[in-house]
Amino acid sequence: MTELHAPSEPHDEGMLDVGDGNLVYWEARGNPDGKPAVVVHGGPGSSLVGSTGRSFDPDRYRIVLFDQRGCGRSTPHAGDPSTDMSVNTTEHLLADLELLRAHLGIERWLLYGGSWGSTLILAYAERHPEHVSEILIQSVTTCRRSEIDWLYHGVGRFFPEEWERFRAGARGAGHGDGLLAAYARLMDDPDPDVRGRAAADWLAWEDAVVSQEPHGTPNAYSDRPPAAQLAFVRICAHYYANDAWLEDGVLLRDADRLAGIPGVLLHGRLDLGAPLETAWELARAWPDAELVVVADSGHTGSDAMRREVVQALDRFSRS
Repeated sequence: MTELHAPSEPHDEGMLDVGDGNLVYWEARGNPDGKPAVVVHGGPGSSLVGSTGRSFDPDRYRIVLFDQRGCGRSTPHAGDPSTDMSVNTTEHLLADLELLRAHLGIERWLLYGGSWGSTLILAYAERHPEHVSEILIQSVTTCRRSEIDWLYHGVGRFFPEEWERFRAGARGAGHGDGLLAAYARLMDDPDPDVRGRAAADWLAWEDAVVSQEPHGTPNAYSDRPPAAQLAFVRICAHYYANDAWLEDGVLLRDADRLAGIPGVLLHGRLDLGAPLETAWELARAWPDAELVVVADSGHTGSDAMRREVVQALDRFSRS
């Protein structure tokens, strides 16, 4: 088993007012004078709850963790149906991340994250390359239409029974504008039973997609606390029904803006939810990035994946 670094407690934390009535929870661990690094969690809406940054050497890094709008300890919580989702978009999250950097007095920081976190990292780094020292991504996604369609439709060819149940779960929401939009409407329904059923159906599908991974965890998504389940599904459906408010293919098209930023892209060869193709294309468009394909890993990782993360962060800590 890969040995992670010693745990550290937060030496600073707070609730950052990012506007629109939103407060974003953040905390800093490790060495206050160390190399700044920020963990950008996935989902969207997964939160950093349970993450302590142990992949980082706490003697060398100033480790910043935060909950994106609407999830974790950030307020208001998307599990509450009264929470306004119109002020929770990719643009809002990018602005929040930059506001957090300025609030902490950081000039340049390393960006680390995966899945949805990688999309947010790439969008941020392409907009603010001058504030990025290095990038480490685990499970590369860019939210192209083809990637979203694969996760919520195409991969159903491997799980036809489970996908049929997922599709059936949206039937009560009406027709005409797609499965994801139907789930987004269900998650805004005032009836808690409607929201609960929709969340359970969505999470069962997410669990099915990772169910065949060699190192996967059973019920990886549906084991979350009830409020966290509701927030995760509501935020996911909201973002993906709107294609994450990103022009199709823009993050790959603008990858030249990452020139000069060292990067490591880690991707599991057995990742069914986010196939390797996207990581391969990004590595070809970003010459300063090294692609490492982890043979035994899927979307939820493996010990070999964790070892690659620790090794890359240890290497970056000396630069």
